[in-house]
Amino acid sequence: MRRAVITGLGVVSPIGNTIDEFWDNIVNGRHGFTLAEWFPGQSEEKNVYADVKDFDPGDYIEKKERRRIDIMTQYAVYAAKKALEDSGSDFKDLDPYRCGVIIGSGIGGLHTTNEQIPAYHNKGNGRVSVFTIPMMIGNMAAGTVAIKTGFKGVNYCPVSACSSGAHAVGEAFRAIKYGNADVVLAGGSEACRLGFAFAGFNNMHAITKSTDVNRASIPFDKERSGFVLGDGSGVLVIEEYEHAKARGAKIYAELAGYGATCDAFHETSPDPSGEGGAKAMELSVKEAGVPFEQINYINAHGTSTPLNDRTETAAVKLAFGEQAKKLVMNSTKSLTGHLLGAAGGVESIAVCLQMKHGIVHATAGLRNDDPECDLDNCKGENRKMEITGAVSNSLGFGGHNVSLCFLPVKD
Repeated sequence: MRRAVITGLGVVSPIGNTIDEFWDNIVNGRHGFTLAEWFPGQSEEKNVYADVKDFDPGDYIEKKERRRIDIMTQYAVYAAKKALEDSGSDFKDLDPYRCGVIIGSGIGGLHTTNEQIPAYHNKGNGRVSVFTIPMMIGNMAAGTVAIKTGFKGVNYCPVSACSSGAHAVGEAFRAIKYGNADVVLAGGSEACRLGFAFAGFNNMHAITKSTDVNRASIPFDKERSGFVLGDGSGVLVIEEYEHAKARGAKIYAELAGYGATCDAFHETSPDPSGEGGAKAMELSVKEAGVPFEQINYINAHGTSTPLNDRTETAAVKLAFGEQAKKLVMNSTKSLTGHLLGAAGGVESIAVCLQMKHGIVHATAGLRNDDPECDLDNCKGENRKMEITGAVSNSLGFGGHNVSLCFLPVKD
């Protein structure tokens, strides 16, 4: 069976828009949170959010193009181009129909939707932009990246809320494993830094109640109260191993297993038993073909909501048994906030970098242990360790559970 490896990384995030900046902030525990008004002119109340800073698509998207490409898609194009640069190849040696793009988005072009609906209601049909539909649909990120790269193979957009990016990475892995592609640009992109989105999440009590940027996203802490909403994109170059090896590519990790399940329980709440999440982890590790004892690190979904962190802890215990107490788990969302459909891509990048450097980053802000989240959640300081196997979890509204299993590369 063919193997899939990660050979390039590209990121847009609240903690950096280059891999070097992203990693520097991770390893130094610098979060990307800001306290500001979500509804300027409507309310003096301030809330914490995680916004992308100093984003400039540069030469990847010409200035005249930007007005007809939603910011969510611009993030994806930038991250994809950066990932290709990091890989050291444009893959022009390959049949373009063997090169694919799978980029998920939970919500799509929400900025466009937010702008154009008032234009319609207030000014009439004629004031709705001719670019509205292609700008608002979620699949346009994958389509535009294909236009920019010439990749003509498998191309689509998984939409599964906060597991969208992880589904994209997993499906890219399968496309390579089963011989349907030789390289796939995969990940997720989201841009929801809008009062409209904040109101929706906040009214369902998903957003943090804290106005302290250092105590806003605190996964596994007993004082956690919700997630910090953020924007970004994470795209990985996933390549067939023999091709990567033949060209002398830098290889971050092998993507060796993918598990996907559904709780079939509730629209927004996870099944408290953790059974669905546990099954996704089991499937990913079994497909990787390694003993469960080899997995010594989990990048948790870890949203900092009371329900998620408790349920995910139960799921890890159910999947790993006694090994659960021996592995290290952290949450990258303690630094980036929750990037929704982009989370799975960005957090896969975080896993690859931690595996490369032999460092598991601390779960930032974790001070007061929740007795119901009683695993080793990497409290306090980074952990220097060889990662012999890693699982990255993404869980989404609708009961979606995705687990990706990464291994160090061995010939």
